[in-house]
Amino acid sequence: MHKFVRNLITEWRSLGLPFTGETFVSAVSGGADSISLMLALRDLQKRGKLDLRIVIAHFNHDLRGTESQKDEEFVKQLTGELGLELALGRGKIPDEGNLEQNARNARYDFLTNTAENLHAYGVLTAHTMNDQAETFLMNLIRGSGAQGLAGMKVVRSLKPQVSKLKPESENPEPEAPNSQPLLIPQEPETKHSLPLLIRPLLTWAKRADTEKFCHENEVEYRYDTMNEELAFSRVRIRKILLPMLADFNPNIIETLANTAELMQLLSEPPSFEGILSEPPALAGWFLDESKSGTGGEDTLLLKNLKILPKPDLYLTLRQWLEQKRGNLRSLELKHIEAIERLILSTKSGRTVELPGGETVVKQDAKLIFRNIKVDK
Repeated sequence: MHKFVRNLITEWRSLGLPFTGETFVSAVSGGADSISLMLALRDLQKRGKLDLRIVIAHFNHDLRGTESQKDEEFVKQLTGELGLELALGRGKIPDEGNLEQNARNARYDFLTNTAENLHAYGVLTAHTMNDQAETFLMNLIRGSGAQGLAGMKVVRSLKPQVSKLKPESENPEPEAPNSQPLLIPQEPETKHSLPLLIRPLLTWAKRADTEKFCHENEVEYRYDTMNEELAFSRVRIRKILLPMLADFNPNIIETLANTAELMQLLSEPPSFEGILSEPPALAGWFLDESKSGTGGEDTLLLKNLKILPKPDLYLTLRQWLEQKRGNLRSLELKHIEAIERLILSTKSGRTVELPGGETVVKQDAKLIFRNIKVDK
């Protein structure tokens, strides 16, 4: 199994998405990102890893004349070769206002209508870490607050994405691979009131990864010439600002995407009222009471940590580490994520190394903080 496909099924599992009995709509523009997602989904279907109905959805904005038509024909041909169902939509994009936003609204209206017609569990889009980094910078430049800097979420409700614009669909129901008509599916046993919008590539795939995966599968992809139009803010960020920032930090894409993920956690209020309301004082019920007064603050009880929602868990761990280390310098999101994996692991005795010779060890149903230099 290709690494790209393996990463996708790993993310699918971590998001708790269904493996059988559901329908998913996968948005495909014809670019490398969406084509790579489509290829990986088809690979997983063939391997029997996903027993799902995958319907490809392509929306023709008709903004680039013959190029837009060629994109549509390309997606038609490729889905036919892969044996995938296809839903096509077209819409007239209003000239007034923000062209990018109008096009996006029309696209999401089409995707939502398609998902609802099919009673789909959700819509898959191929946003990558690059898209997250660009979104973070756009919102930073605009002066957005914590929610704006949190960028895109991996999973969210699809409905809030939709405007009142109603695009004209060429085919409200998908075409079969050989142009045979498809029956409208029966009402599923469990109908989701709102289809989900799911971005399964967002936290691990970069644009270079999607292009490489397409090349290695010997599948061509389309290139949108509007990505060269410097009149668009996102294009200027992609073509000018990010390359400049890369001179300071070669891993700028990962850094900005991880920062957006961290902002998502910090922008969500704690679910357990009062637990984290007075930092840096750590809530006593996390601590190992059996060692109270004798350094018990060095350990946290796993049974209490495991019931916390992710935002609360991350804030708790940061407070605990700040108390033990005296500061949070050099501590990155990857360290907190590693400790989270430690908590969820079924094995004891595992260790996470922190900057400065410090470690966090899982032992006897507890997390133990150790400073190697001090212990020596």
